[in-house]
Amino acid sequence: MKITVIGGYGVFGGRLVQLLRRDGHEVTVAGRDLARAQRFASAWGAQAMVLDRSADLSPLTGAEVVVDAAGPFHAYGDDPYRLARFCIDVGINYLDLSDNAAFCAGISVLDANARKASVFALSGVSSVPALSAAAATALAQDMETIDTISSAILPGNRAPRGRSVVDSILSQTGLMFDQTTDSQTTPVRSWSAPRTFTLPSGELRKGWLIEVPDQSLFPAHFKARSVQFRAGLELPVMNYGLAVLSRLRERLRFGMPRWLVALVMFGACLLAPFGTDRGGMVVAVIGRKDGAWQRAVWRLGVDQGEGPFIPAVPARALLRNPAQIALGARPALGDVTLPDAEAAMADLCVTTTRDTTQITPLFPATLGAPFATLAPEIRATHDTPAPRIWQGRASVTRGAGVLPRLAAFLFRFPQARDDTRVQVTKTPVNGTEVWQRRFGTATFQSTLRATPQGITERFGAFMFLLNLHVAEGRLHYPIQKGWCLGIPIPRFALPKSAASERVENGRFHFDVRLSMPVTGQLIVHYQGWLQSAADFSGTPLAVETERQPELI
Repeated sequence: MKITVIGGYGVFGGRLVQLLRRDGHEVTVAGRDLARAQRFASAWGAQAMVLDRSADLSPLTGAEVVVDAAGPFHAYGDDPYRLARFCIDVGINYLDLSDNAAFCAGISVLDANARKASVFALSGVSSVPALSAAAATALAQDMETIDTISSAILPGNRAPRGRSVVDSILSQTGLMFDQTTDSQTTPVRSWSAPRTFTLPSGELRKGWLIEVPDQSLFPAHFKARSVQFRAGLELPVMNYGLAVLSRLRERLRFGMPRWLVALVMFGACLLAPFGTDRGGMVVAVIGRKDGAWQRAVWRLGVDQGEGPFIPAVPARALLRNPAQIALGARPALGDVTLPDAEAAMADLCVTTTRDTTQITPLFPATLGAPFATLAPEIRATHDTPAPRIWQGRASVTRGAGVLPRLAAFLFRFPQARDDTRVQVTKTPVNGTEVWQRRFGTATFQSTLRATPQGITERFGAFMFLLNLHVAEGRLHYPIQKGWCLGIPIPRFALPKSAASERVENGRFHFDVRLSMPVTGQLIVHYQGWLQSAADFSGTPLAVETERQPELI
């Protein structure tokens, strides 16, 4: 097959050229620098062509497939699909390796033209969304419903990276984008909310939220309640440097000047000798099977610096059997299967694993049989295999006096309000649950964990053991013991608490009252009702992404 790869001497395009030549295709390396194209093409038995994507495209005539591996796709200007449209008009099939969400989703505007011309034009034929969608499809094959899809790409530091990749990451760092959480659109900040992933080797890597096509395409395609994607670099200094840049850009709202991109590239080059050439990818799906929750995870590990081959694998897999590609223009969702992708990386230094575990959320696991005696509305609020958002109304009463006010300040309890909107986001984190409570604009959160003694709740330096029990159809969880920085708090110094959940007129209600030890002065008393955010009349309150915890 005659295939022209634009950007064919770049980091990812060059790897695709190598894979296509291994498969016996007739390949032309195209780019603006003819000398570079000729040098690379001669090394791999390919042809060379000078081509400026924004100028005359007629030299492409004669190719059966054109692959755009150049990028950065977010910077393609006012006519981003000029190349794809030209290919369709002259009857050439088109693929691209875009990981830009808007570009990838937008190619569907050419669908009617592509069908009429009897060609295919697929965008995102790369690690995302093509490979991540292939993995998610395979993992969810036996699930009755899909709740959550969480993915991450974690390259090794010694793997080469092109300027277009760096430009793509920096262009969105610190900007807000929409993410689906519990079927609700929530704004999050790019390069925030880190979490830890495990590669097939057992190595741990951190990833940060970043926008890719998955967040905008997967919720509808898979009917998933939550979709997240993260990326992370191997060296902490680079990850946390981007995290600082993300926060600064959010606060100061500056653009991304070219000199800053060049400076980051220079710093990346200085750090290139450090770290390893090992990287990987993780895709996890949470869903129901046989009435129970389960988590299925696919992990990919790549060694010997062959990580840059992975974005080229989906295109290789498709072009091994192009007759099976459906006609039309669309994002590459469901066009690549996981078996075909794994076969297309069989000659690479790649390891893949799959595993499935059953999930029992924190509260039913801790309470056991008594949990089943609670009203369905209470049980629903604690059925949290994945993020859940609850919204409603509440009132808040605050105590007077120096000490109660100091205690309320330390725990970030909300100010007194007669009636305010409240949102509670519960997110499971490796056997714990992080509860983020928002009363109007005031937010505080805690982490609940199962221990042999029962459930503990941590507020920063303070941790309390809760006496979780069911009585008269209500769920109660008063404070039983406490610690500060790991040091036990004497019983007389523990705050007095009364916390319960109940159902009234078919609606879930909560009531929490905390008072000072010894004196019994009120610290805070908040009470109200909640229902699923999907049933609440209004949009979810913004999620504080710095505190948004991991999913798996």
